[in-house]
Amino acid sequence: MYAISNVDSAKYEKMMENMGQFFGNEYFANPEFKSEMLDLSDDKYTLKTSLQNYIDEFEFANNIRLTENDRGITISIMDNILFESGKADLSEMSKPILTKMTQLLKAIPNDIRIEGHTDNIPISNEEFPSNWHLSIARATNTAYFLMNNLGLNQERVSVVGNSEFKPIADNDSPETRSLNRRVDIVILNK
Repeated sequence: MYAISNVDSAKYEKMMENMGQFFGNEYFANPEFKSEMLDLSDDKYTLKTSLQNYIDEFEFANNIRLTENDRGITISIMDNILFESGKADLSEMSKPILTKMTQLLKAIPNDIRIEGHTDNIPISNEEFPSNWHLSIARATNTAYFLMNNLGLNQERVSVVGNSEFKPIADNDSPETRSLNRRVDIVILNK
């Protein structure tokens, strides 16, 4: 996760200490690992495993999913945790979850992309005339909460609305459509 050619050892040790405190993970606290650089492509188990442990510990497996690809690690949070149907205001239930995730995001140097997604059922009301508007509003509100309430560095954050056009499941049933209504927090590779 921490891929650079010249290691700033003070920043690196602080990051590892923060991750160890956050996850209670001996890997991060072990001094013999302090000289290693973390890179998503080489050391994937560190961050991804710690995130998965958090998801498993709090039984979020049905509501938060991790995937990994060339872009980085994606934390997909289903809309039932974040928002009421057809709304973009964060629910109170979402705030402790986002707070815990942001503690990790603040401890790593990577840029973060917040991506809003909807299912393919059209929406059209005074607030959101289309799924584009809804997906962008959800991503923006999530990003604002991470930055303004939790202190995530604004220079590292970008926001994208994808509407219904990047589904992770088909839209043939209510169950599969619910997988497409999500906000992705993408920890981008350096």
